[in-house]
Amino acid sequence: MKKRFFSVMLLIAVLLVSACGRPTNESVSNKEGGKSDEQKYTIRIAHLVPEEQSSHLAAVTFKKNVEERSNGRIEVQIYPNGSLYGSDREAIEAVQLGNIEMTIPAVAPLASFNEKFMVFDLPFLFNSNEAAYKALDGELGETLLKDLEKNDLKGLVFAENGFRNMSNNKGPIESPEDLKGVKMRTLENPVHTDTFKSFGANASPFAFGELYTALQQGTYDAMECPISLYYTNKFYEVQDYLTLSGHVYAATILLMNNNFYNELPEDLQKIITDASKEYRTEQRKLAQQQDIEFLEKLKENGMKVNELTAEQKNAFREASKSVYEKYIPKIGEDLVNKALEANK
Repeated sequence: MKKRFFSVMLLIAVLLVSACGRPTNESVSNKEGGKSDEQKYTIRIAHLVPEEQSSHLAAVTFKKNVEERSNGRIEVQIYPNGSLYGSDREAIEAVQLGNIEMTIPAVAPLASFNEKFMVFDLPFLFNSNEAAYKALDGELGETLLKDLEKNDLKGLVFAENGFRNMSNNKGPIESPEDLKGVKMRTLENPVHTDTFKSFGANASPFAFGELYTALQQGTYDAMECPISLYYTNKFYEVQDYLTLSGHVYAATILLMNNNFYNELPEDLQKIITDASKEYRTEQRKLAQQQDIEFLEKLKENGMKVNELTAEQKNAFREASKSVYEKYIPKIGEDLVNKALEANK
C-alpha cells in the first residue's frame, strides 16, 4: 500500500510540474526563442466609446479582418463603453504596461506620456479635416508614431473623433466673455485646460467615464467634445446649449503594446498594419457621416445650437495666443510649423 501511495503521489507531482511548465500566455516564445507558425495570440482592445460610435464600428471590422487573415492565429476581443478602464489615460497605461494589448484613445491624453503630442492640442491648429489628415498621415504623424516606441507603445494609425465643440447650461457661447467663471470640464491634457483658462473659464480635467454624472450633479457647468460623443453618450440630457466652435481637431489613435507587436511573427505584423490602415479609412468615413446625422439628432433632442462666425472665432483665436507662447518651446517650433503648413 505504501509503495502504491508513493507511486500515485510521484505521478501527481510529475503531472503538476509538467502543467506548470506549459506557457499560460499563448504569445510567449518557445524554449528556443523562436515562434511557432501555429502559435495563437489574443488581442484585447479597450476603449471608452459606445457600440454605435464610429471607432467601435470600425474596430469590429478590424477584428473581423485580423481574425480571418490570420486564419484564427489571432483572436481579437473588444471592450467598449469604458468597461475595463474609465479613462483614456488608464487604458494607455494598461497598454504601456502590457496589461492589455490595445486601446483606441483620444490623442490628447498621450501628451502626459510624450510631450510632442501636445502639438495636436493647440487651439485652431487645423482649418479642415483634410489639413489634419495631411499632417497626421504625413511626415509629422509618422515621426510622432515612431517616437512612441520610447514609451513602450506602438502607434499604428491616427483616426478621428472630429472637431471639438463646447456646450454649457447657461446660454449660447459667442465670445470668450461668455465663459468667464464657467466650470468647464476639459480633457486630461494641460493644453486643453490652459486653452479654456485663456478664454476665462474655470477649467479643470476630469475622467470621461464619470462626466455625465458630474454634469448632472452640477460639478461642472460646461464641457467640450466632438459631436458624435455628445449624441452617443446622451450629453444632450445634461447640457442645453451647443456651440459649434471647432476649436480643436480631435484625432484618435490605434495603440498597441510595443513589445507585443515586436514579438509577433512578421506575417502577423503585416496583417495588423494592413488592417489598421483599413480601420483608419473606414472610421474617418463613418465619423464624418455621424457628425452630420448626430447633429440633427442633438437638435431633435432639444439642444440649442449656434455656430461661431469667422469674426467670433477670431476673438477666441486672439485669446488663446498665450497658449501658443507657453507650449511652443515645450513641443518644438519645427513640429508646430509642420502642423500649420498642412493648412496650405
